[in-house]
Amino acid sequence: MDELLDETDLKLLRLLGEDSKITTKDLATKVNLSPSPVFERVKRLETKGFIKKYIALIDAEKLDYGLIVFCNIRLKQHDKSIGHDFVSEIMKLNEVVECYNISGDFDFLLKVLAKDMKHYQDFVFNKLGSVKSIGSTHSTFVMCENKNTYNINF
Repeated sequence: MDELLDETDLKLLRLLGEDSKITTKDLATKVNLSPSPVFERVKRLETKGFIKKYIALIDAEKLDYGLIVFCNIRLKQHDKSIGHDFVSEIMKLNEVVECYNISGDFDFLLKVLAKDMKHYQDFVFNKLGSVKSIGSTHSTFVMCENKNTYNINF
């Protein structure tokens, strides 16, 4: 990574991580370059995959999806096709906003957004319950979200 990125590239990534809507002109001012080379650098960072995509962070609570649940999943069996089938099924569930294959006592960690406990219960019984590869689940309910950022501070 060090040979691909210089300090200006890293600063551009930090700035875009804080505000992806920042204009090329404002970026150029902050890194002491003209807009044209900044535009080219950002395009290179996108092409090389350092910038995956630009997104809006939606306030789920304002949309009445204020219950955040981390759901640990243990599969019934460990084999390639069962893991792929599980991921394929999870990708179809709108309530699941993040899914990680993890090590330790569980196989996957899901971040689930629900309207309330009743909605989550319905999700567990009717949606997760239909995923045949699940052996067991363990839910942890978020009481307060203290930090939520996708910016990498390097």
